[in-house]
Amino acid sequence: MPYLTSADAIRSLVSEYATRSILWMDTEVADYKSCNPRLSLIQVLDDAKDMSGDRVYILDVLEQPEIVADFIDRIMVNAAIEKVFHNASYDLKFLGHKKAKNVTCTLEMAKKIPYYMLPLPNYQLKTLASQLCNFRYIDKQQQSSDWGIRPLSEEQIEYAYLDCIYLAQVHARLLELTQQSNPDPLTEDLVALAARYQQVEQQWKFLNSEFEHLQERIKKAMQAQNLSETSHFKLTSYERTTIKVSFLELARLVQTEGIELNFDITLTQKLQKELGKSLENLSVDVEKITAYSLSLKNQESDVEDK
Repeated sequence: MPYLTSADAIRSLVSEYATRSILWMDTEVADYKSCNPRLSLIQVLDDAKDMSGDRVYILDVLEQPEIVADFIDRIMVNAAIEKVFHNASYDLKFLGHKKAKNVTCTLEMAKKIPYYMLPLPNYQLKTLASQLCNFRYIDKQQQSSDWGIRPLSEEQIEYAYLDCIYLAQVHARLLELTQQSNPDPLTEDLVALAARYQQVEQQWKFLNSEFEHLQERIKKAMQAQNLSETSHFKLTSYERTTIKVSFLELARLVQTEGIELNFDITLTQKLQKELGKSLENLSVDVEKITAYSLSLKNQESDVEDK
């Protein structure tokens, strides 16, 4: 886990990274709760197979804006290099913002995988690393430490390099799960899918029925006992106000007051029917979309038809 503080050493390493096809990255930020957070460290791993930390470089860029700018220009903006982060939107605040190209976020990857394939309480890197990659004793205590102090403690430096190792392993597992959850539609076994669909549908109906029933009982019990919160639930009430007006009255108001209402109105089937042939006198935009609805065929009817 080489720790670099020299501007020349960092620039030399950045030149090497500019030739890589993928990098796993993390950052540490000083004063992150203040109005003026400062980028403290950039951690980079260029070999996912490294589990020792030898290929994780920690770049100390605190108060070195020219080094950060060079890193952004040569690495972050370079579309030929895939940059992998966890919760990338946070790191990009300090590393190029919207200028950054070819960025992969493992947090977003995890969220896109169906829950039944990735049943986790949250998508924190610590949770993903322990559940997907069997990392144990992950200590995140240093995450909230003071990254603006110098010199950094040994515990801080060790924490900084470990996150890149976790990230690379989590990324590999998420790629596998993503592929499993998105198989080629042309090779899907529809018979097997149908059997599983029917099995899940019955389970879902049973569980959904109980779930909705429990919700109603809990809401009624909390209202009756005048409770807004319990150790497990929070009951929130709200009022929804809907304002309706006669279209004819609105049209008269617009004409009388000289109000300009220049926006499209979606014509429902009822409106189209009432307009009748008058619809032909309007300049309309017709948008057609194709939607698909899936339903189970009536098995008993199928047998009778045969």
